[in-house]
Amino acid sequence: MQIGEVAARTELSLRTIRHYEEAGLVIPSARSQGGFRLYTESDVARLMVIRRMKPLGFTLDQMLDLLDATDRLDAPGHLDADEREKLVERVRGYELAAQDRIADLRVRLARAEDFAATLRERIDAAKP
Repeated sequence: MQIGEVAARTELSLRTIRHYEEAGLVIPSARSQGGFRLYTESDVARLMVIRRMKPLGFTLDQMLDLLDATDRLDAPGHLDADEREKLVERVRGYELAAQDRIADLRVRLARAEDFAATLRERIDAAKP
C-alpha cells in the first residue's frame, strides 16, 4: 500500500511517517516503478507500535531498541537460550517502563479532572 493509505490506517501524518523512516524506525518494504513508497501489513504493525510508544514518552532511540529486540525475537532461525533471554529481558524492561508511565498518566489525568471539576464548581457558584 502507498503512504497515504498507511497514514489513514495508522492515523499518522505523511510527515511523521517520513520522519520515522529517516530515523530508521520503519523502512518501506518496496518502491513502485514511479518511486512511491510501498508498505506491507508488517510495516503498518511496526508503525502502530511506534504510535503507541510515543504518547508514553519513549524516545526514538528507545523505539528503535525495542523494535530491534522484537525483530530479532521474531526472525526466522534459531537463537541460543542466552541471547533469547537477553532479548526477552529488553522487551520486559519496556513493558515495565510502559506500566510505570501509564500509572503516571493516570495520576496526571485524575489531577486534570479534579482541576476541571474545580473550575466547573467556580462557574456554577458564580451564576446568579
